[in-house]
Amino acid sequence: MDTNIESALQTAPLALKGEFVWGSNHTFLVEVQGSAEPFLAVYKPTQGERPLWDFPEASLALREAAAYVVSQALGWDLVPPTFFRPDGPFGPGSLQLFIDHDPEYHYFNLTEEDRQRLRPVALFDILVNNADRKGSHMLFDPQDHLWLIDHGICFHVDPKLRTVIWDFAGEPIPAVLLDRLRSLQGRTTDWLPGLAEYLLAEELAALEGRLEGLLANPVYPLPPGNRRAFPYPPV
Repeated sequence: MDTNIESALQTAPLALKGEFVWGSNHTFLVEVQGSAEPFLAVYKPTQGERPLWDFPEASLALREAAAYVVSQALGWDLVPPTFFRPDGPFGPGSLQLFIDHDPEYHYFNLTEEDRQRLRPVALFDILVNNADRKGSHMLFDPQDHLWLIDHGICFHVDPKLRTVIWDFAGEPIPAVLLDRLRSLQGRTTDWLPGLAEYLLAEELAALEGRLEGLLANPVYPLPPGNRRAFPYPPV
């Protein structure tokens, strides 16, 4: 990813452009200024988060930034550049590069070829314990790169995986993806400390435990029978 974009997301002035009105939490479109080519980003202020009974209060924006750290550590470029900004228009919150995409193209009408590209997505969600992988959270940009968004309710210490992607349940995890997990495990000192400013110590320990579990039993899990396995709404 362009380091200029990453730097601007962390420090450049922001201009409010509008609000996305269909989500559970307040989410805004902003223009990132201060560079030769201003660009759009998605801003989620902490004060606009709806409290959840099972996640710490005012933590969702931090989890958005944590998901980007894990995505980068894996080298999969799944999550758009995302940072926690203490100085947003409505206070602290997450700031993520806006991805131009076709909102009518989502999980439920993917081609079979594109469905087969979701194996790393499913694995990423297991690793970060994503409790809300909806069908519209997978975006294909004009260059056909696959991006993942909305990671505010990830990294819980308890099993919370809720996803529409159970296509590979029971299948072995491909060797090329396992190699990335092994590399991730061997480089914890490179990326794990960076998560400490976003996640609780017990959540970091749980993340390490999930990584170890995937390597010990390299199979995509089956949907759980003792709790809800799908997000609501699914799209």
